[in-house]
Amino acid sequence: SHAIARRRDDPDCADQEYDALLDADDPGLTVELPFEVHTARPRKRRPRVAILREQGVNGQLEMAAAFHRAGFAPVDVHMTDILAGRHSLETFRVLAACGGFSYGDVLGAGRGWAQAILGNPLARAQFEAFFARPDTLTLGVCNGCQMLSQLASLIPGSAHWPRFVRNRSQQFEARLSLVEVLDGPSVWLRGMAGARLPIVVAHGEGRAVFDGTGQAPAALRYVDGRGAVAERYPANPNGSAGGVTGFSSSDGRVAIMMPHPERLFRAVQHSWHPATWGEDGPWLQLFNNAYAWVTHG
Repeated sequence: SHAIARRRDDPDCADQEYDALLDADDPGLTVELPFEVHTARPRKRRPRVAILREQGVNGQLEMAAAFHRAGFAPVDVHMTDILAGRHSLETFRVLAACGGFSYGDVLGAGRGWAQAILGNPLARAQFEAFFARPDTLTLGVCNGCQMLSQLASLIPGSAHWPRFVRNRSQQFEARLSLVEVLDGPSVWLRGMAGARLPIVVAHGEGRAVFDGTGQAPAALRYVDGRGAVAERYPANPNGSAGGVTGFSSSDGRVAIMMPHPERLFRAVQHSWHPATWGEDGPWLQLFNNAYAWVTHG
């Protein structure tokens, strides 16, 4: 299988994966949890969140479930609803762009979705106005991350974001990886810095490429079981330098990330987790943070 993988995939990635399998001292997935996981309580106030999707997006139900668990009232919003005027972003405080394969990725991951916004005067004006409002939050995951990265011209404080290209392995990567939450301005990751947590990845184009000079600060990065920055495959599943895989706008209100926190907000959703965890997993804190900010600032 290793020989086949060397011919089919990136040969260096195949060799690195083979070496990792032979590492008897590899601790595997490990957890560092510097914050307490609070079980979501019944909420009297449920702010509306726009669960945004486009043709080919498939992660809207998981995203809605995570926001609902944290206390929001999720609203299914398709891009056609925006274009036809059935929904307006003016009525929402939070926008979540979901994962999937908008337009089958035939124009590049997220590009067709982004162009549907940038090329339509009505949609472009709505999104630009939403991002400019200081009372809003935005989350982009996977395909939504790729799409939002191409809307950087509309999003204040995002000029440092990368674009996302084909994984170094030349394969679609679907696995449980390990990431570290980094200190930074993100509202979504408030109080989570230093956490080392398993998270689902499922993408073919997740390698971060920076067009400017140098590399911008990240909000999330892949690490190995020892907590070191993951530069080798498969601990780093897409080949991004420094293992970077999530970013925040400079004011902390907009977050983009390739992994899927919405798929792991319950402990039972993990294929492995420490036995001490309760019903809610640590990634629910990301959605709890959004609720706290919207309701209390």
